[in-house]
Amino acid sequence: MLIKAFLIASAFSFFIYAEALGKSSELLNTLTSIAAIYFILKADKKELFWIGFFIGVLWFYWIGLSFRYYNLFWMIPIVVLFVGVVYGIIFWLIGKFTELITNIFSSFSIYLQPFIKSLFLLILSYIHPFGFNWFIPELIFLNSYLESSKSSFLIILLSISFLTLYNRFEIKKRALFVLAAISLLILAKKEIQIEPKLAPIKIYLSQTSLPQDKKWDPLLQTKIIDENFKIIEEAIKKKYDLVVLPETAFPLYLNTRKNILNTLKKMSEKISIVAGALHLKEGLSYNSTYIFTNGDYIIADKVVLVPFGEAVPLPKPLTKLVNKVFFNGAEDYKRAKYPTDFKIDGVRFRNAICYEATHPLLYKKAPKYIIAISNNAWFTPSIEPTLQNLIIKYYAKSHKIVVYHSTNIAKTAVIW
Repeated sequence: MLIKAFLIASAFSFFIYAEALGKSSELLNTLTSIAAIYFILKADKKELFWIGFFIGVLWFYWIGLSFRYYNLFWMIPIVVLFVGVVYGIIFWLIGKFTELITNIFSSFSIYLQPFIKSLFLLILSYIHPFGFNWFIPELIFLNSYLESSKSSFLIILLSISFLTLYNRFEIKKRALFVLAAISLLILAKKEIQIEPKLAPIKIYLSQTSLPQDKKWDPLLQTKIIDENFKIIEEAIKKKYDLVVLPETAFPLYLNTRKNILNTLKKMSEKISIVAGALHLKEGLSYNSTYIFTNGDYIIADKVVLVPFGEAVPLPKPLTKLVNKVFFNGAEDYKRAKYPTDFKIDGVRFRNAICYEATHPLLYKKAPKYIIAISNNAWFTPSIEPTLQNLIIKYYAKSHKIVVYHSTNIAKTAVIW
């Protein structure tokens, strides 16, 4: 049973690892995803627990890697197991609720089970343990021959539900179920995507390679700042209109460093600059983006904080305890109330910092373009940057938005 569960979870996760290895195939992604859904719909609650456990591990094992930088290596396997158990319980509950509902309609329980499980799988993308929203089941069809929207995912689930009932009927009726399944899959076929219109300005997306254990070393701060200036100067030489540096490219409270601010303001008379740094306001810390243009600047504070990474999603007494035990007594970052939109040369952009770029809130009433900045050094080497880009693509595609993504130790890209 464990081997079977692992293979099903592997099929469900295939698209991520294929993308990470640069071997993504629409055909293989389609086949493995359909196979994974088929066997999930046929599994009982005990099998579902282990399928969910392995899916949780395969998708999110990297979460524990951040503990390396707090000298808590012993926490890594505990976090991996915890994540697996959380998703195992979620999938087990799908099986349990399916049993409870179908028992009410005992005469039709065999026929109803796959359709009820399908409904729960659709609902899963709305279930966010501890506010972490990266588990989106329909994402498995993003780079396939099928559409990855929620409506198409529902159609795919119904189609595969019909296939699971194939052996429940006599031979003459089986053809009808196959035809019904194929017809539904045709409805979910991916539309030809028209390449979107890019922003009408030249944008230089920088990609840095600063390890996390070096990033906050005070002895390296001057060198890091100088490297950032070199990136900006290079963009100026190449006559770009805008240069984007990653999240916390300046690893300091930039608004308190007047000399650096003045240099950046002067440079912004030649090129607009978007760069990540910390922001200290009234004694509170914010993870922010600084936007310099025409000799002036604005600060865009982060709205959606990373659960447990930037803010502990627990009651206040427990938050203080967790921060004391695991994060050396550090305080949570504070958040802005609303996303920040800004204009560069008349073009409107929305600011997004790392995790924000994978959250639906940032895409609501957003302009055509988003500038996202990330620091992936916490979790590399792993599939985390790949999964992040896939989720950004999922939201960018569904909202017809172009995302300009600048990163530290990950793939910088224009995503749509």
